[in-house]
Amino acid sequence: MDIKDSEAESAGPIELVTDLSEIAAQCAASDLLDFAAQLAGLAEDLKALAATPIEPIPTAADPGDQLEASSEYHAS
Repeated sequence: MDIKDSEAESAGPIELVTDLSEIAAQCAASDLLDFAAQLAGLAEDLKALAATPIEPIPTAADPGDQLEASSEYHAS
């Protein structure tokens, strides 16, 4: 048995709850730091996307393209 085990056995329930509360607080703080790091990464990704121009992709289903093609065909 090491010193920490003997201290835990002699500690009252209030001290054990305090220890558990401190452990929970440390875990929560660690989780919050991880979450903040993920948000920072997401913000960088969004900043990069915002700097990229959006270009429309022409599709064959666009009615304007079909009208232009048919009028060019008849004009020649």
